[in-house]
Amino acid sequence: MKKRILIAPLNWGLGHATRCIPIINQLIINNFTPVIASDGIALALLKKEFPTVETVELPAYDITYAKKGHFFKLKLLKDSPKLIKAIKAEKKATKVLIETHNIDGIISDNRLGVHSKKIPSVFITHQLQVLSGNTTWLSTKMHQRIIEKFNQCWVPDHENEPSLSGKLSHMKGIEIPLKYLGPLSRFERHDIEKTYDIMILLSGPEPQRTFLEEKLLETFKTDSRRILCVRGVIEKEQITTTNGNLTITNFMTGKTLENALNASNFVLSRSGYTTVMDLSVLGKKAFFIPTPGQFEQEYLAERLDELKLVPYCKQNDFTIDKLENISAYEGLDGQNATANFKDLFSLF
Repeated sequence: MKKRILIAPLNWGLGHATRCIPIINQLIINNFTPVIASDGIALALLKKEFPTVETVELPAYDITYAKKGHFFKLKLLKDSPKLIKAIKAEKKATKVLIETHNIDGIISDNRLGVHSKKIPSVFITHQLQVLSGNTTWLSTKMHQRIIEKFNQCWVPDHENEPSLSGKLSHMKGIEIPLKYLGPLSRFERHDIEKTYDIMILLSGPEPQRTFLEEKLLETFKTDSRRILCVRGVIEKEQITTTNGNLTITNFMTGKTLENALNASNFVLSRSGYTTVMDLSVLGKKAFFIPTPGQFEQEYLAERLDELKLVPYCKQNDFTIDKLENISAYEGLDGQNATANFKDLFSLF
């Protein structure tokens, strides 16, 4: 009888869901039965990627970003009672799911309440240190206490330098085993003919996703280059419109997105960590615009800029001429996951 593994990514943008795709595939290859649990657009995306895999809806965290970046931390603080309530509901739901769906093991990607003392539970995160400005020590300590409720912590990065996430994924003093997976991506690199000069890849929670979309579409509407904009809005139907050299689509999944990325000269996107891993595996040149007030994305963008890999600027400062800096940077060129999944899954 195949063991049933609950895999539960956080619904905060699409990054947590998309980096679970290679793990779900590996579970299937290694003769496990995955059960996907999430909510919102993360769950919608995974349903499209895995139409035959059983899915369950979990209580929503319903966290949104502040309209102005400098209120980011204040907004999170204001939302914290809602978050605590959601985690409690998530714990209850997990308890029921284990019984009703005969779950043998748990893989939680940043869902803080999805764990159990009864069955092996794994937490996936690249943030062993949670950057929050002058309260980093506190947010890191709180996160560490949550991580230690699990049996193992899987970190999607290289254990040694050069790593992609720098100080985020390297920290001493965590009491449970840390397993470094290498960069996780659902994509493979292919050398194919370039169809697009620029690919705009939008993602992340509202309202900042919309703010960036409006700014970029206005900026590029008269540009003569071949541009593809993937809005990152998961809807029932894929809708694509073309206006001159600008092609806009609401979302792309799987091989279609992989092909579009491989067929683009460079990518303009947020500096979310999953995007960084994807572009690294694909060996892409890029330009990053971190989400305003999001400490982790700002750190990653600054780090990759300092390493002369990818240039960046703040959202309000973006102008077309800044893209000329890309040619002076090396671009990302990493490797895919180095993890031995058979060994990792032996925990279950």
